[in-house]
Amino acid sequence: MKKIVLSTIFVAVSATYLSAASFAACATCHGANAEKAALGKSAIIKGWDEAKTIASLNGYKAGTLNVYGMGAVMKGQTAKLSDADIADLAKQIAAMK
Repeated sequence: MKKIVLSTIFVAVSATYLSAASFAACATCHGANAEKAALGKSAIIKGWDEAKTIASLNGYKAGTLNVYGMGAVMKGQTAKLSDADIADLAKQIAAMK
């Protein structure tokens, strides 16, 4: 019984950590609160609505978006993101006010 409880707690904590940490890769360029222009080129994404973020990330992932010449960089960053990851990032960015 203890193993089941501990396993359940571990999975819950891991899922929470991964969800909370998913913006970490973005923060390197965009800032911890999305307050920076990435590499001094991009728009500040702090507070973007979810639909705008989802559309942008999907465009970069597909290779059809190249705003500020950042298409290649962002294509690499978004390549492994699932639709759920993109939706999660969009929620996090929208919440940054």
